[in-house]
Amino acid sequence: MAMLFFYAATIASIIITILLVLHVLDRKRSCKDPLFIDWPLFGMSLQLLYNLSQIHDFLANVLNRKGGTAEFMGPWFTNMNFLLSTDPMNAHHVFSKNFENYVNGPEFRDVFDVFGDAIIATDDLEKWRYMKSLFLSLIKHKGFDIFFEKTIQNKVKNSFLPVLDHAWLQGTVLDLQDVFCRFTFDNTSLMVLGFDPKSLSLGFPTVEAEKAFDDIEKCLFYRQMVPKSVWKFQKWLQIATRYESLDAKLLRDYGFNFFAAGRDTIASVLTWFFWLVASHPAVEAKILEEIEKVFGAVDRGNYKILSTEDVKKLVYLHGALCEVLRLFPPIPMERKKPIKADILPSGHVVDSNTNIVFSFYGMGRSEEIWGKDCLEFKPERWINEKGGIVHVPSYKFISFNAGARTCLGKDMSFIQIKIVTSAIFQNYRVRIVKDHSDEVTPSLSIILLMKHGLKVKITKRQV
Repeated sequence: MAMLFFYAATIASIIITILLVLHVLDRKRSCKDPLFIDWPLFGMSLQLLYNLSQIHDFLANVLNRKGGTAEFMGPWFTNMNFLLSTDPMNAHHVFSKNFENYVNGPEFRDVFDVFGDAIIATDDLEKWRYMKSLFLSLIKHKGFDIFFEKTIQNKVKNSFLPVLDHAWLQGTVLDLQDVFCRFTFDNTSLMVLGFDPKSLSLGFPTVEAEKAFDDIEKCLFYRQMVPKSVWKFQKWLQIATRYESLDAKLLRDYGFNFFAAGRDTIASVLTWFFWLVASHPAVEAKILEEIEKVFGAVDRGNYKILSTEDVKKLVYLHGALCEVLRLFPPIPMERKKPIKADILPSGHVVDSNTNIVFSFYGMGRSEEIWGKDCLEFKPERWINEKGGIVHVPSYKFISFNAGARTCLGKDMSFIQIKIVTSAIFQNYRVRIVKDHSDEVTPSLSIILLMKHGLKVKITKRQV
């Protein structure tokens, strides 16, 4: 009996060894451009986990050294295999030239299930085109332009500036990122629901719905970093079932998508903008000079909120914002999946099982696209000889996505951000709290916010 057990164990060991060897050989054969060393069992995840706290910079550096495209193989038997790229021609191919062959895919919809079946996550092209046309008809309506402008102006004048004024008078340290998140949450709520939750008010009241968005965004990032079986099991442990009608689900999906698009993305740009400008006094001086040149000397005792037409004249400010978006895109990465087998411009063969991840963050730091000064904050790179904005193709400057899925609210975003920034510049100076710069690092979330917020002191500009 013991001998029989010995033979069975030996045969089983041989079979397992053969299977493991075949598995290793199969991984080596299928991975032609490895991103990292493919370790037994753990795959390439060890390097990723070790550098998780600085994941965006780490991947940007590695991909640029690898020529822009490389393959990541996750832990064995988890199906966490990706083709990562910062190649602009690959982006052009996927997002524009061969758009209809590339979708989010079932894995994306599984991970990002909170978006439901609305415009961000849906792969139904007919449904997507209908939702796109519906949204365009809304934002192109003259009445919406007036409503949008007044909503932003009123919120800046009645909530945003009073909060800054209070921080100045009290001499308190302000988390400017939190202020921006509250501001954009209230604005989005006003435009989508017609209701102001007043999360941006003195005392900074807790609004559970606003806090829930932060938790969701961190959760979605976590889902992409761990095997599906892990977070699926965690989700199963917290099962909550309830009836929800189709109409209610559709309205919820639409509303959530609008909130996701309009809240933290804008707050992200504003946060990184003021951090970069505070670190570059010459840029701040030029922005203020442009505002005063276009609109004359500012009356510090009387808030003036610029209009939509006013802020379109601020070219240098626009260039500075483009530079922020290049270096710190609110959505740092995006994934796509081909319907049919295809060959990317980089020469990589992809099929319906290939998950392609584009690092927008890495593309903004690519020497191939932006030159050797790609890590420098230089608004001037966006200004042409005639004093206008330099046009850069969306597949290179990809902060608003590219091709057919280019962000529909791009112009609205610029207008909102310019109204806010110009109002702040005309009335206040923003200074980063001493030693806080050492803590500035991106949060581990699907939106590129700061992990520890942006701690600042506010002072009034002198007449």
